[in-house]
Amino acid sequence: MNDVKDVKETTTVTASLRGERIMAVVNRDPRTAPHGTRNDAILAAVLAAAGVALALFTAPHDRPDALGWTLLLAAYVPIVWRRRHPLLVLAAVVALVAPYHALDNNHGAPVAATCVALYTVAVTGRPLRTVLTAVAVLGVTVTAMFAVDYHQGLELLRVSGWVIATLFCGVDVRFYRQYVAAIVERAERAERTREEEARRRVAEERLRIARDLHDLLAHTITLIGVQTSVAAHVLAADPERLDRETVAKALDDIAQTCRTARGEVRTTLEVLRENDCTDGRGPLPGLDGLPDLVETARLAGARVEQTVRARHAPPAVGAAAYRIVQEALTNAVRHAGPEPAVRVDLYEEQAALHVSVTDDGTGPTPGTAPGFGLVGMGERARSVGGTLDAGPRAEGGFEVTAVLPLTTTGEING
Repeated sequence: MNDVKDVKETTTVTASLRGERIMAVVNRDPRTAPHGTRNDAILAAVLAAAGVALALFTAPHDRPDALGWTLLLAAYVPIVWRRRHPLLVLAAVVALVAPYHALDNNHGAPVAATCVALYTVAVTGRPLRTVLTAVAVLGVTVTAMFAVDYHQGLELLRVSGWVIATLFCGVDVRFYRQYVAAIVERAERAERTREEEARRRVAEERLRIARDLHDLLAHTITLIGVQTSVAAHVLAADPERLDRETVAKALDDIAQTCRTARGEVRTTLEVLRENDCTDGRGPLPGLDGLPDLVETARLAGARVEQTVRARHAPPAVGAAAYRIVQEALTNAVRHAGPEPAVRVDLYEEQAALHVSVTDDGTGPTPGTAPGFGLVGMGERARSVGGTLDAGPRAEGGFEVTAVLPLTTTGEING
């Protein structure tokens, strides 16, 4: 039973492949087909043999003479180049067939050459050219036949329907091939668009993860550095009167910072490992996480005042505001000097969330190369259609301000 099933499956696959090859030949432009000249040479030989057979075995009284045989066989020779020069081939065939018919030879023998030449013109040219060609060929042929023999002219006029049918068949095949080519082109364009969209999404996701990791690591490492400095200062200030409680608190703060960072890193790695995740973002931080950022900055020695007058924000906008505040606080702790005074303001105005983080410190050291923090904050703001400004204040210190629209469109990166 398995052998019979395998044979049936093999037969089905073979038939399917054969059908696909046949349709590929039908849909292919004849001018681009491989081995076109060789195939046309074989076609011309087969058609010439068929024409000779018709001339020998039909209508014996109209059998061609020596000149007729020469014209008949010569009429099939141009078929070899029909793909390259369809109009010239048709002209050559008509020039050979017209005197052949005028000599009253067997009129059915050269029909195949004429039909193939006409079909090639129709299938490779524009419809207007096909119509003009048909009118010219039929007009010249019928006129010549009427001039030689009135009855033969009527007979040729009667069978001219086959010529018109051949032309219509070529035009239909041309339109069909154009239709198939258009479908294939649209499918390929759609596939390219999908691939470009996939690459764009991958690039955006990589950028998002890079920003998240930068914000997380920069914030965490800065806080750990400050807390470690506090513990080291307490240990070195007066070893004989060691403030164990302060040292223990500093170490506890370091441990808590590490636990928080480890949790965020684990969330990011879980998102990267999740193959069937439809969103691929994981939980986004929001405005409800700002108090934790402020408390962490206070533990690092900053004197932070917080004012939040925003009721709600879309997840993407809330995540962008959270990361901007996080990076601004990290920069303040790192660059503003010991115990900087930092003010964080968030409020809604004109359908936008306004974010402001200012400090009274000295700001970044002049002449040092800027890091990715300010660049990342700008990308965060632009990702939700907002703007961000950052720079020294006239009265001293540093200021970061952002305007984030509360009505965003499209898919936003967190």
